[in-house]
Amino acid sequence: MIVAKRKPFDEIKDFLKDYKKVLTAGCGTCVAVCLAGGEKEVAVLNAELDMARRLDDNPIELGAITIERQCDREYLEALDSMVGDYDAVLSLACGAGIQFLAERYPEKPVFPGVDTTFIGVNQDVGWYEERCRSCSSCVLGLTAGICPVTMCAKGLYNGPCGGTNKGSCEISKDQPCAWYMIYERLSKQNRLDNILKITPVQDWQNQKPRTVIQPGYKTSENSAEK
Repeated sequence: MIVAKRKPFDEIKDFLKDYKKVLTAGCGTCVAVCLAGGEKEVAVLNAELDMARRLDDNPIELGAITIERQCDREYLEALDSMVGDYDAVLSLACGAGIQFLAERYPEKPVFPGVDTTFIGVNQDVGWYEERCRSCSSCVLGLTAGICPVTMCAKGLYNGPCGGTNKGSCEISKDQPCAWYMIYERLSKQNRLDNILKITPVQDWQNQKPRTVIQPGYKTSENSAEK
């Protein structure tokens, strides 16, 4: 899932300093699960903003709504009847959701209340680890399900560097060497021959805006896949 964390309060406060009526919009999917942008987080942030603005003798009127997903247009309709009543929108969604709001309501300033961090997994309550960087060239089939892009400090595609030390990375003894883990798991699966397969240089498609249209939904107008 997409993992996010709340922006520093002072940054959010500075975004909104010139606005008297602000709608804080939460998202009920990824950012809610990772405890960054759901209904509870909207309420907590609004309470903090209200208090801070009162102390600054600059009161603010805050609205609150949490919709199912901000990255899906059909759920944004719930905001249509509300946005016009506010000077600005503070979104606690990921970067994709924030951009969708900004596109739908171009006459309203839309500000991010969270920083989108990575695609990760939930290890425990409030504990999330990055496991995918959306590189568009997945090699997990060769590496026994261990991602060398996110798990290796250098993002090496073809075996360990010279810094691996007894299963640990040179950056810290507490950081496992990704390629040591890959070797161990491939060995258990009798697939060590995968170590000899060279992954070619990647074109790093995640360095530019990308579009994926699933084959069954392609038309002549949208057939180009970026």
